[in-house]
Amino acid sequence: MAGTRTPRTPAPRTPAPRTPLPGRPVRGSDTGRPIMALLDLLGRRWALRVLWELREDPAPTFRDLQQRTGGVSSSVLTDRLRELTEAGITERGEAGYRLTPRGRDLLACLAPLANWAADWTADWAEAQAAGRDASPPGAELADHDR
Repeated sequence: MAGTRTPRTPAPRTPAPRTPLPGRPVRGSDTGRPIMALLDLLGRRWALRVLWELREDPAPTFRDLQQRTGGVSSSVLTDRLRELTEAGITERGEAGYRLTPRGRDLLACLAPLANWAADWTADWAEAQAAGRDASPPGAELADHDR
């Protein structure tokens, strides 16, 4: 018939990936081993940066956190905050987002990595200043492949 419209069927929505939690199947582990769940969660885009930016008070608002993270898209930041909150690592307080006690424990576990990175930077700078090749082993192979 002229003038009748066929109802549009909405496109199927891709479900949001489930928050990696211990006991749930995650990337790298069908059994959801706790370490694999944590690595999956922290390996998601911007997750570590969000944790890092929540290390100091005062608790940032969503907009402040977005600026601190260098302009991550609002949808990605929303997803990361939702996942980190579901995992019990972050929470939203009256003033903004903050780490939970469990999140603070996790941040303390990451502190040795920050120390290692600072030492690595100093070693790298020293090698550069001395004119030594500070390239990692195998770098010449990577240059050859270009």
